[in-house]
Amino acid sequence: MSISGKIINDPVYGFIRFPEPELMVVVEHPWFQRLRHIKQMGMAHLVYPGATHTRFHHSLGACHLMGKALDELKLKDIAHSKEEYISARLAILLHDIGHGPFSHALEHSLVEGVNHETLSSLIIQRLNVQLNGLLNTALQVFDHAYPRQYLHQLVSSQLDVDRMDYLNRDSFYTGVSEGVIGYDRILQMLTVKNNELMVEEKAVQSVEKFIIARRLMYWQVYLHKTVLGAEQLLVNILKRAKELAKAGYALFATPALHYFLYRQLSLNDFITTPSNLDLFCTLDDSDIWASIKVWATQDDVILSRLCSMIMERNLYKTILTSESVENLEEEKRKKLKNKWGYTDHELNYFVCSGSTSNHTYNMQDEKITIALKNGNSCDISQIDNTLINQTLARPVHKNYICYVHS
Repeated sequence: MSISGKIINDPVYGFIRFPEPELMVVVEHPWFQRLRHIKQMGMAHLVYPGATHTRFHHSLGACHLMGKALDELKLKDIAHSKEEYISARLAILLHDIGHGPFSHALEHSLVEGVNHETLSSLIIQRLNVQLNGLLNTALQVFDHAYPRQYLHQLVSSQLDVDRMDYLNRDSFYTGVSEGVIGYDRILQMLTVKNNELMVEEKAVQSVEKFIIARRLMYWQVYLHKTVLGAEQLLVNILKRAKELAKAGYALFATPALHYFLYRQLSLNDFITTPSNLDLFCTLDDSDIWASIKVWATQDDVILSRLCSMIMERNLYKTILTSESVENLEEEKRKKLKNKWGYTDHELNYFVCSGSTSNHTYNMQDEKITIALKNGNSCDISQIDNTLINQTLARPVHKNYICYVHS
């Protein structure tokens, strides 16, 4: 393996090291380099102009934190082999490799019913074949099939290095200080008992801050009403384009985007036909933007209007509320129908509604376990005087309506 390690200057952590050649083989692969062109936060840059960082940045940062976590565990005599160390780093490095253009914003728009985690697993399998089994153990760690359970928990759980990085990184690039967490303190307090990842009791407050920071970032940034409206507009653009493609319209699109617009692919299509996965791994944000710029002059007035709206940042007016939006939606549809004469189906592109939710701490998910000083352990919600109680752990549901000014 001839590719040497590197030192990368990261704006969040400073100089971070990637001395393992195995990691650099993956980083230099075209499918991983594609992540340079996929925005980490979808359309959030239309609200927070600095939020133009990418999945590439985030994946490197999460890999850095994985190394720090494993180094801390080793200091506590929680041993792992060099292969396990590298494999865990590879697993987190590749955890977002299955994201499509604009990350979560278009999660199910191009390939319906297949999430990015499933695509990530399939891509890691394909890469593993190309790299002659280099990712055998990494794939097991990613798929929760490796005997050392805590390695997967570091990749994906309610206290994983993925969340630690994106909270810090997204806070840095948006300028929203509520997302800053004491990741160093948490990493130093990690421990493992009975093959389960835990946090020492003296770090409870740092974990609470981590959980609360995630809640604040969701409502202030990720589910900000204008961000939500911008992403819904992008979804509707792709929805209209696919509708026109299905009806036989000849739409401009890059070759990769054209392929997915004119085909209805399922998970089985990716499993049985590897070329579908290969083509997906060429898609990034630029495919979408290039097409939107052309579609803004499309003969179809619905598609052209939607594309012009997003290019000019003339976004939907969005209301996020705990109340029902049914009456308001009917009122807005009636106004637009009288003004523009659109059919009920066409109005769906200019007035739409839905619901969203956020868990501060999911009691039904893999819980955050605290290693108590007396040798016992318990869920963080059971700690006396903790902020994370059953009331705060309940999901918050909100309704939204997105509409065009009449």
